Amino acid sequence: MAHDLDRAGFEALTTESDRPPPAGCSALDSQLGFALRRWCAPVLGLRPHADGDAYLARRRELGAAEVNRRLLRAAEVDAYLVDTGFHGSELLGPAAIASAAGASAHEVVRLETVAEELGEVTAEGFADAYTERLALATAHAVGVKSIIAYRHGLDFDPQRPARREVIEAAGRWLRHGRPRIADPVLLRHLLWAGVDRGLPVQLHTGFGDPDLDLARCDPALLTGFLRATRDRGVPVMLLHCYPYHRQAGFLAQAFPHVYADVGLALNHVGARAEAVLAESLELAPFHKVLYSSDAYGLAELHHLGAVLFRRAFAAVTGAWVRDGHWSAGDAERAGELIGSGNARRVYGLTD
Repeated sequence: MAHDLDRAGFEALTTESDRPPPAGCSALDSQLGFALRRWCAPVLGLRPHADGDAYLARRRELGAAEVNRRLLRAAEVDAYLVDTGFHGSELLGPAAIASAAGASAHEVVRLETVAEELGEVTAEGFADAYTERLALATAHAVGVKSIIAYRHGLDFDPQRPARREVIEAAGRWLRHGRPRIADPVLLRHLLWAGVDRGLPVQLHTGFGDPDLDLARCDPALLTGFLRATRDRGVPVMLLHCYPYHRQAGFLAQAFPHVYADVGLALNHVGARAEAVLAESLELAPFHKVLYSSDAYGLAELHHLGAVLFRRAFAAVTGAWVRDGHWSAGDAERAGELIGSGNARRVYGLTD
């Protein structure tokens, strides 16, 4: 966040819940909260495990700009991929993140947001207007993202909707005052428009806030869509995946254009990051797994994601090396692929 936060605002960003905890309780009493106090407190000049009151007081003393600078730089991330489609005006944009972190930053465009920000449009003109607007919005982007998992679920008809279906769905949307897009026909159209754009397509899968139905966010439900897009030459990036990260690993192995990460999970499982990361490496080829923090709102989540990934990867692969399953060289090569190389290759990052 670009501005200072009170305790309620800070705690709200450490949980996927959309409700505060009961009186006298704290959202920081969680794996994420404990990990945050352990690994972020020293970056702000506090002892590890400083209590929540001391941590928040120090945060206020330093101010948002200095907190962001310290934590982003401590993360030692070279390149950020930033989804600008959700509460973008309240958050640091790619340029501000790059400046604070001393790194590069690249935009990922949210498909649904582009549609909801269209100007005057008719039902008949919706598809063409969206194609034109998406081309403009992604002129300098490295990827697009769909949140069809939130708006509908991943159990959607995998085929591209017919033009007549899109016109009828757009007409319903316009007649109802252009609410947030949740019509499955329109969501499918936006997703296929993203495929047509040719950039990597990110798909939220697995857990998130209460807007989604977790049972309908299993990435295995995307099998039909993945078959339909297999020969398009467009990478499909399965984000987060937990608790379905083993299914995501299978899909990454089975389909040549599918990649996966467990970024959101590592922050939330904290001390259990080793277990989750190890499970994510069971089936997925190592050239198909990408590091992610899925940080939102708090600079702490950028730093914490990087720390937990590095520690978990070192612990998991170090044990495999000691037990003779891997060589040290193989572990180093896999770490370079997952931590950097795969993202640079798939997203075409050159800086």
